[in-house]
Amino acid sequence: MSCNWGTELWDQFDNLEKHTSWGIDFLERYTKFIKERADIELSYAKQIRSLSKKYHPKRSREDESRYTWCLAFAATLRQLNELSVQREELAENLNSQIVCELTRYTQELKTERKTHFQDGRRAQQHIEGSWKQLESSKRRFERDCKEAERAQHVSDRIDLDNKTDGEKRCSLKARQTAQQKKQAAEESRKDYVTSLNQFNQDQHQHYHTLVPVIYQRIQDMEERRIERICESMRSSAEAERKVLPVVSRCLDAMMDAAEGIQPRMDTQQVVEVYKSGFDPPGDVEFEDYSATMRRSISESSYLDNRTEGRRHSRKLWPFIRKNKPPPPPPTSPSPGGVANSPQSPPPAAREPITQRLNDLMTSGSRTRKQCLRSLKRGGSSPADCSHLPPEQRRKKLQTRINNINQEIQREREQRDALLKMREVYERSPQMGDAGSLEPRLDEVKQSLQKLEDELRRHQAWLSEADSRLSDHSNRRQSGGCGLNSQATTPGSSSLKQLDNRSPASRESPDGSYTEDHSAELHFKSRSSEFDDDFDDEEPLPSIGTCKSLYPFQGQNEGTLSMVEGELLSVVEEDKGDGWTRVRRNLEEEGYVPTSYIKVFLDSSAKGFVQSSRLV
Repeated sequence: MSCNWGTELWDQFDNLEKHTSWGIDFLERYTKFIKERADIELSYAKQIRSLSKKYHPKRSREDESRYTWCLAFAATLRQLNELSVQREELAENLNSQIVCELTRYTQELKTERKTHFQDGRRAQQHIEGSWKQLESSKRRFERDCKEAERAQHVSDRIDLDNKTDGEKRCSLKARQTAQQKKQAAEESRKDYVTSLNQFNQDQHQHYHTLVPVIYQRIQDMEERRIERICESMRSSAEAERKVLPVVSRCLDAMMDAAEGIQPRMDTQQVVEVYKSGFDPPGDVEFEDYSATMRRSISESSYLDNRTEGRRHSRKLWPFIRKNKPPPPPPTSPSPGGVANSPQSPPPAAREPITQRLNDLMTSGSRTRKQCLRSLKRGGSSPADCSHLPPEQRRKKLQTRINNINQEIQREREQRDALLKMREVYERSPQMGDAGSLEPRLDEVKQSLQKLEDELRRHQAWLSEADSRLSDHSNRRQSGGCGLNSQATTPGSSSLKQLDNRSPASRESPDGSYTEDHSAELHFKSRSSEFDDDFDDEEPLPSIGTCKSLYPFQGQNEGTLSMVEGELLSVVEEDKGDGWTRVRRNLEEEGYVPTSYIKVFLDSSAKGFVQSSRLV
């Protein structure tokens, strides 16, 4: 079957015009579809990028770089961000390669279609004009023929009635009129024949030459339009296929990240992070309430010490308002309150109290609170990390040693580079002055010496921490339970054994380490200078009561002596340093070891304590 529009659709000019107009409308709709799809891809990419940025950690936390599930989620977010990049690239390709080209081609197609159909209309008008001319000559020929026939009929009738001269003259005139009409009819006939031949010629040329050529051009235009739609669809699919390998790699990376999650390793990592290294608590000792004689002796000795203590400590501890916590007491007590036991951290771990008080008086409210907390807690953490549990201390020191080793390696590489440069300058003086490198070499050597000294110091601390951990593990393996397994009563032989141990290995009942006693004496002498300025402060309200479990002799400044079974008012809870602030009556107030008492907080005071911690 022939598919030539010029021969098959020679009489469908109006339908072809409608069809081509609908085709251009479809092309514009398809262009709009691709544009909206590109906008959707771009919006999707922006939303995916925003989602990835929203859930990506703002700063690199150590916890999130330690566990496999955090690493897997971070890798997923990175791959999701890469997916958004590919979607943006797809949207850009759709806009640049398809939308812009189709928009330009649509304008060209409209112009071409307009030209072709204008040619078709001119040809149609020409053939219609030739047909009208043919019809006009035909009607004129028909009219002239009828008039000639009528004139001939009149002439013949007059000839039959020809009797007189007048009638003869009329017959002659009628014959002349009939002859003229006949000649006019003959001329009309010639014009009609000429018009007919011209029309036939024009009609043949129109339907066999002009119309096929014009319609063929329109057909070619339509085929090019359809081919362009085909190419656009192919380009759209090809643009999306181009990003599929990258998308597939991103999805594979997400799968690998998910498969890389190791629950067992993460749970072991939790042990590595939070393991303290302390021994579990031992058995609870039997409390012998029948030992009345021992209690009477303890009370009598306590009353003597209490009377003596009232003479010297009539004043309350400074900073006793609700919003002003007191200076720190000794970090951890020894059972029984031995006089010569070291109970405070070394002076190097604390800032001078005068400097902190100056900062307190000259700073704002927020900074004043920080200074008060610094006074309460004892300033910055010690350099040897002795404030940490044994296992955490060992890990912290090991991390510092690794960092120091890296810095030493960088300094050594820099020193070697400078030495090589100096050798080159010495061999070739024109390249530079070897003496100009000496200051930098001295600086690197001094930095290297400091790092090596710091490394030896940290290694010594690490050895000490390892030895303590090995002692703990040996005691755990041998079945020892610490102080509780060595004593039957709180004030018997365990106290003597505790006194005979070295300060480095001395432990308090709550598991914390005691430190040098000289720092406490230094702190007492420095803090006593400021006692007179805070005599008139109103006392803190009571937040509960407590019962002493063991006797305690508070011989250090800021501590309070107590006997076993005594009831006291709780003024301030333990802030994590092993001490609780209590009050006896309204005059005596001080700190006692938290492990020596049993605290009963009021229900209304718990909310007050929690709110005061937030301040």
